Amino acid sequence: MIGKTVLLVDDSRVARMMARAVIERHHPGWTVHEAGTGEDAVAIATSSHPDFILVDVNMPGMGGLAAAARLRELHPKAAVSMLTANIQEPVQHQAEHLGVGFITKPIREDALLAFLTVGDAG
Repeated sequence: MIGKTVLLVDDSRVARMMARAVIERHHPGWTVHEAGTGEDAVAIATSSHPDFILVDVNMPGMGGLAAAARLRELHPKAAVSMLTANIQEPVQHQAEHLGVGFITKPIREDALLAFLTVGDAG
Protein backbone atom coordinates (compact mmCIF):
# COMPACT_ATOMS: atom_id res chain seq x y z
CA MET A 1 0.00 0.00 0.00
CA ILE A 2 1.63 3.22 -1.19
CA GLY A 3 0.56 6.72 -0.27
CA LYS A 4 -1.73 5.98 2.66
CA THR A 5 -2.44 8.55 5.36
CA VAL A 6 -2.74 7.80 9.08
CA LEU A 7 -4.14 10.10 11.76
CA LEU A 8 -2.97 9.40 15.33
CA VAL A 9 -5.17 11.00 17.98
CA ASP A 10 -3.93 10.77 21.56
CA ASP A 11 -3.28 13.31 24.29
CA SER A 12 -0.10 11.37 25.13
CA ARG A 13 2.78 12.59 22.98
CA VAL A 14 4.74 9.44 23.92
CA ALA A 15 1.92 7.16 22.68
CA ARG A 16 1.81 9.08 19.39
CA MET A 17 5.59 8.87 19.01
CA MET A 18 5.59 5.11 19.60
CA ALA A 19 2.83 4.48 17.05
CA ARG A 20 4.48 6.82 14.54
CA ALA A 21 7.79 4.94 14.87
CA VAL A 22 6.12 1.62 14.02
CA ILE A 23 4.27 3.11 11.06
CA GLU A 24 7.35 4.84 9.65
CA ARG A 25 9.48 1.70 10.07
CA HIS A 26 7.02 -0.55 8.22
CA HIS A 27 5.45 1.99 5.83
CA PRO A 28 8.08 4.64 5.09
CA GLY A 29 6.11 6.17 2.20
CA TRP A 30 3.01 6.86 4.29
CA THR A 31 1.97 10.22 5.72
CA VAL A 32 1.36 10.35 9.47
CA HIS A 33 -0.55 13.22 11.10
CA GLU A 34 -0.84 13.66 14.85
CA ALA A 35 -3.44 15.34 17.02
CA GLY A 36 -3.43 15.74 20.79
CA THR A 37 -7.15 16.48 21.07
CA GLY A 38 -10.36 15.45 19.37
CA GLU A 39 -10.89 19.02 18.20
CA ASP A 40 -7.46 19.09 16.54
CA ALA A 41 -8.14 15.69 14.96
CA VAL A 42 -11.32 16.94 13.30
CA ALA A 43 -9.49 20.01 11.96
CA ILE A 44 -6.59 17.93 10.62
CA ALA A 45 -8.88 15.29 9.10
CA THR A 46 -10.77 17.94 7.18
CA SER A 47 -7.74 18.57 4.98
CA SER A 48 -5.70 15.35 5.31
CA HIS A 49 -8.30 12.73 4.27
CA PRO A 50 -6.88 9.87 6.38
CA ASP A 51 -7.20 6.24 5.36
CA PHE A 52 -6.61 5.02 8.93
CA ILE A 53 -7.54 6.78 12.18
CA LEU A 54 -6.48 5.71 15.69
CA VAL A 55 -8.26 7.54 18.52
CA ASP A 56 -7.55 7.41 22.25
CA VAL A 57 -10.75 6.94 24.27
CA ASN A 58 -9.94 9.23 27.21
CA MET A 59 -8.88 12.73 26.21
CA PRO A 60 -9.60 16.18 27.58
CA GLY A 61 -12.14 18.25 25.68
CA MET A 62 -13.80 16.25 22.93
CA GLY A 63 -13.48 12.64 24.08
CA GLY A 64 -12.44 9.81 21.84
CA LEU A 65 -15.92 8.47 21.12
CA ALA A 66 -17.23 11.90 20.13
CA ALA A 67 -14.14 12.48 18.00
CA ALA A 68 -14.51 9.06 16.36
CA ALA A 69 -18.16 9.78 15.55
CA ARG A 70 -17.26 13.10 13.92
CA LEU A 71 -14.29 11.61 12.07
CA ARG A 72 -16.51 8.77 10.83
CA GLU A 73 -18.95 11.38 9.45
CA LEU A 74 -16.13 13.25 7.71
CA HIS A 75 -14.46 10.11 6.31
CA PRO A 76 -16.89 7.18 6.22
CA LYS A 77 -14.46 4.99 4.23
CA ALA A 78 -11.57 5.43 6.69
CA ALA A 79 -10.72 2.54 9.00
CA VAL A 80 -11.17 3.81 12.57
CA SER A 81 -10.09 2.15 15.80
CA MET A 82 -10.21 3.27 19.40
CA LEU A 83 -7.11 2.99 21.60
CA THR A 84 -7.69 2.23 25.25
CA ALA A 85 -6.10 0.63 28.27
CA ASN A 86 -9.47 -0.19 29.81
CA ILE A 87 -12.21 -1.58 27.58
CA GLN A 88 -15.41 -0.96 29.50
CA GLU A 89 -18.52 -2.62 28.17
CA PRO A 90 -20.57 0.59 27.65
CA VAL A 91 -17.66 2.16 25.75
CA GLN A 92 -17.26 -0.97 23.66
CA HIS A 93 -20.98 -0.93 22.78
CA GLN A 94 -20.78 2.73 21.75
CA ALA A 95 -17.75 2.01 19.57
CA GLU A 96 -19.49 -0.97 17.95
CA HIS A 97 -22.50 1.25 17.24
CA LEU A 98 -20.14 3.71 15.50
CA GLY A 99 -18.55 0.89 13.52
CA VAL A 100 -15.07 1.34 14.97
CA GLY A 101 -12.67 -1.23 16.38
CA PHE A 102 -10.52 -1.47 19.49
CA ILE A 103 -6.78 -1.73 20.01
CA THR A 104 -5.64 -2.08 23.59
CA LYS A 105 -2.91 0.01 25.18
CA PRO A 106 -0.08 -0.30 25.48
CA ILE A 107 -0.26 -0.68 21.74
CA ARG A 108 1.32 -3.83 20.35
CA GLU A 109 3.17 -3.63 17.06
CA ASP A 110 1.36 -6.69 15.64
CA ALA A 111 -2.08 -5.23 16.42
CA LEU A 112 -1.16 -1.87 14.88
CA LEU A 113 0.21 -3.52 11.74
CA ALA A 114 -2.90 -5.70 11.41
CA PHE A 115 -5.09 -2.60 11.63
CA LEU A 116 -2.96 -0.82 9.01
CA THR A 117 -3.17 -3.84 6.70
CA VAL A 118 -6.88 -4.54 6.73
CA GLY A 119 -8.42 -1.92 8.99
CA ASP A 120 -8.92 -4.43 11.78
CA ALA A 121 -7.13 -4.70 15.12
CA GLY A 122 -6.97 -8.46 14.63
